[in-house]
Amino acid sequence: MKSFLKLSTFLFITILAFACKPSGEKAETGAAAEVAAEVGTKYMINTADSKILWEGSKLTGTHNGDMKLKNGEIAMDNGKITGGSFVIDMTSINVLDLEGGKKAGLESHLKGTGEEEKKDHFFNVGMYPEAKFEITKATKLLNDENANYIISGNLTLRDQTKEVRFKANMNKSDDMIKVSTPPFTINRTEWGVNYGSASLADGMKDKAINDNIGLEIKLVASK
Repeated sequence: MKSFLKLSTFLFITILAFACKPSGEKAETGAAAEVAAEVGTKYMINTADSKILWEGSKLTGTHNGDMKLKNGEIAMDNGKITGGSFVIDMTSINVLDLEGGKKAGLESHLKGTGEEEKKDHFFNVGMYPEAKFEITKATKLLNDENANYIISGNLTLRDQTKEVRFKANMNKSDDMIKVSTPPFTINRTEWGVNYGSASLADGMKDKAINDNIGLEIKLVASK
């Protein structure tokens, strides 16, 4: 009977952990690759108009927010993206669906700026204040109504680097370009962000936070 109850509890928690999950396709990941040379004209990212949207989930629902960029550029030659990179300000993690103390509490927890023993639970921005994305390959995508590129690039988070591949849409007008992605997800544990993971043994007691993080990238750049 005890074994049955343990199994039932495990299955129940596992089902709940994945009942609420971020939207979007799972991005392909792999070993870090050689960064593409930035051939052609460079467009500097406007950090005031660019951002990264994020979404996380747990047993009881989801939370969402955004992050700012510190700098970046996109290179284009003959109308095609050839390379580029941007730096994410991890200290700018912002929660959009909460207010007041709950908002401040979750932001502190994600950043690791609250209690000393909790600083390494998620992103530990004191030790890892920046994340970086560097394009390794940009391939034109045809016959897709939501995107016109497949972008591959090295994502460095908590000093761990993996290549990520996702769809993106690029629009160019005059001296400005805009790049945006449909929602996609990455598995945070691939970058060592293991706190509360539903796939790890100690994750159950931490309310089984989903391993997948939903992301959307919105970039505006000009000459």
